[in-house]
Amino acid sequence: MSTNPPDLRPDLAPKAQLKRNDRPGQPTIGMVSLGCPKALVDSERILTRLRAEGYGISPDYSGADAVIVNTCGFLDSAKAESLEAIGEALAENGRVIVTGCLGAEPDYITGAHPKVLAVTGPHQYEQVLDAVHAAVPPDPDPFVDLLPARGISLTPRHFSYLKISEGCNHKCKFCIIPDMRGRLQSRPAHAVMREAEKLVEAGVRELLVISQDTSAYGVDIKHAEDRGHRAHITDLARDLGSLGAWMRLHYVYPYPHVRQLIPLMADGLVLPYLDIPFQHAHPDVLKRMARPAAAAKTLDEIAAWRDICPDLTLRSTFIVGYPGETEAEFQTLLDWMGEAKLDRVGCFQYENVDGARSNALPDHVAPEVKQERWERFMEKAAAISEAKLAAKIGQTCQVIVDEVDGEAATCRTKADAPEIDGNLFIDEGFENLSPGDIVTVQVDEAGDYDLWGRLVV
Repeated sequence: MSTNPPDLRPDLAPKAQLKRNDRPGQPTIGMVSLGCPKALVDSERILTRLRAEGYGISPDYSGADAVIVNTCGFLDSAKAESLEAIGEALAENGRVIVTGCLGAEPDYITGAHPKVLAVTGPHQYEQVLDAVHAAVPPDPDPFVDLLPARGISLTPRHFSYLKISEGCNHKCKFCIIPDMRGRLQSRPAHAVMREAEKLVEAGVRELLVISQDTSAYGVDIKHAEDRGHRAHITDLARDLGSLGAWMRLHYVYPYPHVRQLIPLMADGLVLPYLDIPFQHAHPDVLKRMARPAAAAKTLDEIAAWRDICPDLTLRSTFIVGYPGETEAEFQTLLDWMGEAKLDRVGCFQYENVDGARSNALPDHVAPEVKQERWERFMEKAAAISEAKLAAKIGQTCQVIVDEVDGEAATCRTKADAPEIDGNLFIDEGFENLSPGDIVTVQVDEAGDYDLWGRLVV
């Protein structure tokens, strides 16, 4: 049992879970998956394709004939982490194939690690398979190698990420995602629904919808309707909510049509949870960021959402120390936080990223100032979170069980996404619970980010 740290990076997926499933003599591949949940889905797809070709999946370096490192290139610190992971895989295994966002810069990777076998970019599944075939030829046994119905999952069996689109049409100055992953490419709604149906049939109790810009889903394909499903986020949310699993929305930009989602949450069809990357609150900072949505009426919009769905949980991420950010602009952000009272908050200190237009902006903020502002921001966020959670004491709510050990059952409420939000712990009478159970609890105790409760029979 572990409580959720307040400084958890909000761009990271849960740690990939791999289990050994190879037969004697079977070629095996290891996977190191870094970065966001979208990259984790890419890793799952790669491993599913390899498993279908007869490869075994190794959870450690020593048992793998080669290792795939799925990299992140979102921040310079993430790039450094990716290079470190590649170096570790080379040292421990020696045969390494690199893919993912950092793979869009192959010279950067081979300059640091010239011995990698191949480098491919993000969601280039065919090229990854070709590189694996060259390094470790397949040797399938059709009588033994069976693919599970939901494919290879790197998350616990009871929840799964559901990626509905690739890429992004925005040109935020601090972000290079469109350069790495391209413009928005929405999946057909019927294909998303078929995947979701298969996941729920396989035992998934919670679907976490992800993309780079979830609210823009379907714009590029003109909200096409096919086989009874329309490619619009409101329609998709309604259709997914009908499957009976918890359905959680991530990376939703606050466009006006988002208000159409709130009644679905009030009616219990979709979890009352919105993950909206506001990034800042001062209009001048947002303008320098080239953000697609202004903050001028955001507080009014939040109030309107809460009027429709009082139980709505709002999570967001922010950047402090953006180039040119003055003390007055930062104070505006703190004041805005005090009014908005967001339930879940993550925060980055601004970093230059090679290729980002924000690098050329004047008046970069000193590192010690960024650190000091980050600390003040997180102190404010923790105080808001503590007050919000304290108000839940005595209430009853549904929770989903993530893990059970000798000390407690670690659970999440509808207000908590895996890894990035808090937990609810049941430390009495939990012995018969199992991961994936959805039970009712009464909240008895609250901390800054986590809750404790007891089962309601």
